[in-house]
Amino acid sequence: MKITHTDIYKFSIPMDPFTIATGTSYFAQNIFLRIHTDSGIYGVGEGCAVSFITGETQETCYVMAKDFAQLWKDKDPLEIEARLSELNSFTAFNSTIKSAFDMALYDISAKNANLPLYAFLGGTKRTLESDITVGIDAPEVMAEKATEFRKSGAGIIKVKLGKKASDDIERIKQIRQAVGEEMVLRVDANQGWTYDDALKVLRAISEYNIEFCEQPMRRFNDHLMPDMHKHSPIPIMADESVFDHHDAERLIRTKGCRYVNIKFAKSGGFHEALKVNEVCRANQIACMMGGMLESRVALTAFAHFASALPNIRFYDMDTCLIGHKIDPVTGGVKYDKYNLTIPDGIGIGADADDDFLQTCEKITV
Repeated sequence: MKITHTDIYKFSIPMDPFTIATGTSYFAQNIFLRIHTDSGIYGVGEGCAVSFITGETQETCYVMAKDFAQLWKDKDPLEIEARLSELNSFTAFNSTIKSAFDMALYDISAKNANLPLYAFLGGTKRTLESDITVGIDAPEVMAEKATEFRKSGAGIIKVKLGKKASDDIERIKQIRQAVGEEMVLRVDANQGWTYDDALKVLRAISEYNIEFCEQPMRRFNDHLMPDMHKHSPIPIMADESVFDHHDAERLIRTKGCRYVNIKFAKSGGFHEALKVNEVCRANQIACMMGGMLESRVALTAFAHFASALPNIRFYDMDTCLIGHKIDPVTGGVKYDKYNLTIPDGIGIGADADDDFLQTCEKITV
């Protein structure tokens, strides 16, 4: 089997404004791919560029995608490791656009094997209960939003924090009061706190029964994570501190976290994410499957991955529910309130809507 050409789209999805500690998003600035082969099979891939986390933009991903596509022309897509090694030799970093190409290879391979992707990965299909995220706003606005989510059937809420410490404490106080004691609450600071502010907030909100806190400090403060984890009354989950399995090994070795959040936009896709999960599994560190602002194309790929790997015990898979104004996807995972059901077809089982693609900027390489 040989790759004949690749269709590359600027896959921009309008959003209601969504704010975290490091920035506000008004569009999901994604790239969508179809990698075509001489067998008639094509694979789909999607990456979401969030510049304040990965350093990539939609424009840089689009430019790099042209080079990647040219590099892979007339190559065998079933030789996944060889193809990805070529990308890593060509450029350092650029994990978001690498993840889209990686995803398309896994889609092609699973289709070629006539298997759903979760089965191609050696797993089974499970129903996954996602949390739903409350973006940063005034405490009373966030409490009202959390109440709306509870009434809509949510059982798990993730709360974005990482601003002024006293305001963050008030945010959690009001949310817990609004949703009651039974709702599971998680918090995510997205690197927003200093060491001192992180401990101040974590100690203050521990009385509100918080399941864990994601990424309290900047990645460059990873040397402080072991001490943070030791003194925090709330378990720490590493997110932006773990891009690859080397990061995971380092943080686990130094006892810098209790959990790890896996995201393809950080890992570069399935291939490296499998390695991250294996390092964590071997060290009894449970993982969460997370995402950026991807459509249901990538979300379906995430669901296959999470379903196949029992060590992934937490699911932050609400990327399409936190402000997307349209759903430009055919097939794919379905939401039953906040439970995700994986499709039965072969490969990923999701694709972009052709009518929507007609509105997107495109190049074929």
